[in-house]
Amino acid sequence: MKYTKLPNTELEVSKICLGTMTWGKQNTEAEGHEQMDYALEEGVNFFDTAELYAIPKEQETQGRTEEIIGNWFTKTGNRNKVILASKIAGPSKFNEHFIREEGFTKAAFEDAIHGSLKRLQTDYIDLYQLHWPDRATNFFGKRDYEHDSNEEWEDNIQEILQILEGFIKQGKIRYIGLSNDVPWSVMRYLEESKYNGLPKISTVQNPYNLLNRTYEIGLSEISIRENVGLLPYSPLGFGRLTDKFIENEGIEDARLTLFPEMARYNGERSLRATKQYYDLAKNNGLSLATLALAFVNQQPFVTSNIIGATKMHQLKENIDSIHVELSDEVLSEINKIHDTIPNPAP
Repeated sequence: MKYTKLPNTELEVSKICLGTMTWGKQNTEAEGHEQMDYALEEGVNFFDTAELYAIPKEQETQGRTEEIIGNWFTKTGNRNKVILASKIAGPSKFNEHFIREEGFTKAAFEDAIHGSLKRLQTDYIDLYQLHWPDRATNFFGKRDYEHDSNEEWEDNIQEILQILEGFIKQGKIRYIGLSNDVPWSVMRYLEESKYNGLPKISTVQNPYNLLNRTYEIGLSEISIRENVGLLPYSPLGFGRLTDKFIENEGIEDARLTLFPEMARYNGERSLRATKQYYDLAKNNGLSLATLALAFVNQQPFVTSNIIGATKMHQLKENIDSIHVELSDEVLSEINKIHDTIPNPAP
């Protein structure tokens, strides 16, 4: 395994992060425990979850993923071996859920953090992230920003950081990050931190893969210049960037088959680009998944690549991608495809 510093901290995290959102929905508790056992044995010490999980979200399974992780901590005693990340859900008007209506108020943070700590059976969360903004903006597959002149949101970023600072002082969370966010608010958080002595964000967790490189348009420069790492999710595009769909093998229980409402990656341009990446991978003796993950692993603005699997053979392949270094020639071919079909899946 390879390791790096979680930005603005002293924590050493694995370059592969174990994603957990299928546990409690597509995966049983026993399967989740098996994945954590294997990942830790392979040197993965960074796990990511959220109060919203399991996904696809349902009231009956909300919080179940954190419970599965908490039960594993208690069973194995491995809490001190894991850098643990979780998230507070944003306001429901921007992404319907079954937790609470309001955005990032003091009461919402109290409810979310204490609920997560109880389910996770731990006293602290290492990295606490805001799952999505509490204002209308272009996230979750929206390519362009359209301003609502009637919006009621007022800039509350300083207040959010002050609230989070309180929980840091209490020892309940250690560091903070954003998720599904955009350049404007990343810079606003950094501005408040710099000029008001408030906690600095460590990371941004956004989608990033061969079919969606929009992070490079504005956020990658911020990552590098301001030392705020990307935690890319969906590096395989919900499984689209794997061999199974092109080879038509084992797709009956794939996420894109079971949950077509999540299919951001099924457009004609995405399918055309995927086939070209598949051919490139095969011409270089790689699986498409390995090519896709190795590409993400090598980006200088990436802190840790969040992989997720429903089957153990997938998990093993995903973790093994850390040992693959793509040549300059292969990277050049990837960029040629990207130049021809840029960002087909926002």
